Amino acid sequence: MDFIKNRKIFYCISGTIVIISLLSLLIWGFNLGIDFTGGTLWEISTAGDISQSIEVIKNYLEEKGWNQINIQTTSENSLILRFQNISEEEHVQLLEGLKKLIPSIEERRFESIGPSIGEELKTKSIWATVLVFLGILIYLWYAFRDSSFKIPSYRYGVLAVLVLMHDAIFIMGLFSILGKLWGWEVNSDFLVALLVVVGYSVHDTIVVFDRIRENLKLKIKETLENIIDSSIKQTLFRSLNTSLTTIFPLIALYFIGPLSTRPLVIAIIGGIVVGTYSSICLAAPLLYEWSKKP
Repeated sequence: MDFIKNRKIFYCISGTIVIISLLSLLIWGFNLGIDFTGGTLWEISTAGDISQSIEVIKNYLEEKGWNQINIQTTSENSLILRFQNISEEEHVQLLEGLKKLIPSIEERRFESIGPSIGEELKTKSIWATVLVFLGILIYLWYAFRDSSFKIPSYRYGVLAVLVLMHDAIFIMGLFSILGKLWGWEVNSDFLVALLVVVGYSVHDTIVVFDRIRENLKLKIKETLENIIDSSIKQTLFRSLNTSLTTIFPLIALYFIGPLSTRPLVIAIIGGIVVGTYSSICLAAPLLYEWSKKP
C-alpha cells in the first residue's frame, strides 16, 4: 500500500473522526463523575437480590433528608448511589441505619468529594494536559535538531502535537458518546487513560519520524515521497505488533476484570487503536505535505 499517494483518504477518515467527536462534545458534553463535580458515590450490596431492596434504601435516605439520589444497579448485584457530599459521621450513621433495616447489607465502596476539590481537580487536569503537550513539543524540537535540512526540526514537534490532539479529541468524543448511551462517567481514571494514550501515541510517532530522519540522510538521491513511504512500511509491523500485544491483555481485563475498570480499559484500547492509526496514516503524510512547502 502506498501511504503517501492515499493520504487524502486518511485525511477524510481523520476529519470524520474529529467532526463526529466535536459534535458529540458540543451536543452532549461529558457525564462528569464526582471527581470533578463533587458529591458522594456509595456502592452497597446484599446477600439476596439487591433490586428488591432499592425502595427500602431510597425511602430510608429520603427520610434522612437526602432527596436528590441517583441509584444505578450493576451486573455484580450491587447498587451505586450518587447524592450530595456528606461527612464521614453522616456516612457511618446512614450505614448503621441501613444495616438495621437490611442486616445482610455490605459496603463495597464509598467516595465523597467536596465541590471545591472537584473544581480544583478539573483545573489541574487541564493544566496537566497542556503541560504534557507543551513538553512533547519542546522535546521533539530538541531531539530532531540534527535532522536533514529538508525538514526543519520544529515541524516534527508541531505535527506530533497535532496528531496527539487528534487522538485526544477522539477519546473525548468516544466518552461523550458512551456517557450518553451507557452513562459512563468521566473521572480521574479517564484523565489517567488520556495521558497514557498521549504517551503511547507519541512513542509510535517518534519511531516513524526517527526512521524518516535516518532515511533522509541515507537516501539522498530518492524523492521525499519514496523516502517517507518506505519509512512508514519499515516501521509498520513493529507498530502493529506492539499495539496488538498491548490490546490483547486489555481485552482480557475488560471481560474478567472488575466492572469499575471497564471505562479505563476502553479508553486505553481506543487510544491505542487511534494512536497507532494516526502515527502511521496521519503523522508521516502530514510531514510530507508540509515538507512540500518552503
